[in-house]
Order: sequence, then structure tokens, then C-alpha cells
Amino acid sequence: MSVLVVGSTALDSIKTPRAEAPRLLGGSASHAALAASFFAPVRLVGIVGRDFPGRYLALYRRRGIDLAGLQVAEGRTFHWAGEYEVNMNHRRTLRTELGVFERFQPQLPAAYRTTPFVLLANIAPALQHHVLDQMRWPRFVLADTMDLWLNTALPDLLRLLRRVDALVLNDGEARQLSGEDNLLAAARRIHRLGPAHVIIKKGEHGSLLSGPDGLFLCPAYPLARVVDPTGAGDSFAGGLMGYLARAGGNPRRHLRAAMLHGSVVASFCCEGFGVRRTTRVTRAEIARRVAELRRLARVD
Repeated sequence: MSVLVVGSTALDSIKTPRAEAPRLLGGSASHAALAASFFAPVRLVGIVGRDFPGRYLALYRRRGIDLAGLQVAEGRTFHWAGEYEVNMNHRRTLRTELGVFERFQPQLPAAYRTTPFVLLANIAPALQHHVLDQMRWPRFVLADTMDLWLNTALPDLLRLLRRVDALVLNDGEARQLSGEDNLLAAARRIHRLGPAHVIIKKGEHGSLLSGPDGLFLCPAYPLARVVDPTGAGDSFAGGLMGYLARAGGNPRRHLRAAMLHGSVVASFCCEGFGVRRTTRVTRAEIARRVAELRRLARVD
């Protein structure tokens, strides 16, 4: 089964205390689509400008990603520049140039509208609504969000939550959305807003799933060195959805395993700038890390 990924496609310029790299392939849709492509066919919906490097289009194609939904518009591609501190949980935005993304209206090719698994990567809730308006009975919809939309588009986001099966957000966003400091209480309150499944990301401390089958604590794969965490959350969501599409059947049965696979793909993302490490990973390497993560979490 296929995964539809809708989000931003960008060029990222990233600086860390050790190094920097300009105009890398980035954006929520790019990271998520590449992660999902390890497990299932992917259909990408996004927008780029005429300056978007051809090598990145070729990279998408090598990963088997369907680009019929990728718009190429006159103008410049969305560009984000950011700098990380020594503690890479902290970063600051140096520059944001929306370019053609400012007028992005996702238009789904007819073949995309019956895609069973839908990942609404991090874009404005109004655009996420626009995508769902074009879909025909998807099997499982996962939406990502961020604090920007909590601050500027909360009514749209609240309406969206009644239309999705799962919401993924980080711990700070969960507290802000719910008004609860305790994450278990936050998850319960978010359930009442609509989604049956709530996935709360906690960075290097893993993630929490709350749903009809109870709670699940998914560990993060331990890394001795992080090069660049940009896109790790998007890679987690993409890997999760790709695994669900590959598994088929009732998504509820496979969500916990899907989170483990998403966590592992995100760990590879953190080991290189942009998507450099992700695009060199093999399925065998992913399988080895998933097996190791299972062993680390097992109690005899």
C-alpha cells in the first residue's frame, strides 16, 4: 500500500558548533517521504521553485517517490537557515524565506485521492484540511503540527483533530495544546479533541503513544554522537507511516512496531547533515537497529 506525504519541500542551511552546510534538501515532506520510502511506495505533494536542484529531484526518483504531486513554480524554493547550540535541543532560526511555498495550495492528482495512508506533515492546518477535502476514505490519517500553528491557527487545528486518526507532536506542544503539564493528562485531554491515537515525541528520550490499546513507551535509539537533528521528527513520522502501509491490515495492530521503526530511521537522520545519512542507509541496517532496540527494551 502507498503513503501520501504532504508538507514543505525546502532548502536548509544548517550550522552547528562543529560544522555548517548550505542549501541541503530539507522540509517536512522531504524527510518524511524519504523515511517512508524504506517501507512502502510514496506519493509526494509539495512545491519547489525553479532553483530547486535537479540532483534532489533525481534523489526522490531513486527512492521510488512518485512526484506527480510536486509543483514546480516560478520563483525560489522555501529556504530555512538555523543554528544549533552545543546542546542540540536548542536551536535558533537565522532566516526564513518562504518563496513559492507562500502560495502553496496542495492539489492532488486523481490517482492520489484514494491513497490509504495519509501523512499530513507539518504545514498550516488550513492546508491539511484542503488535502483531506480531496481524499476519498483514507484508511489511516496521521497529522503533525507545531507550536506556530498552536499560536496562530488554533481554530483550524482544533477542527482538524476531529478528522484525523492520530496526532503527533512534541512534549512542549502537547502541554500547550492541552493546558496540562503532565503528559498522560495531556494525552487524555487531546483524545477528547478528536484523535484516537496521540503520539508525543520527547526527543532523545523517545516517544509516548496513547490510544485505545493503552500506553506504549517507545525508546529512542541511543546515539553517541548527533551531527544534525533537523528533520528527525519528520523522519520518525514518515518511517512510522511507511511501516504501517507495508504491514497492511488494521493499523492499530502495528502502531507500536511502526514507532520502533520510525525511531530507528530518525536515529540515522541525526547522524548526518540534512538527508545525507538517511539516503545511505540500507534496509538491513534499519532491521539491525530495530532488533537492537527491542533487545535494549526487553526485560527477562
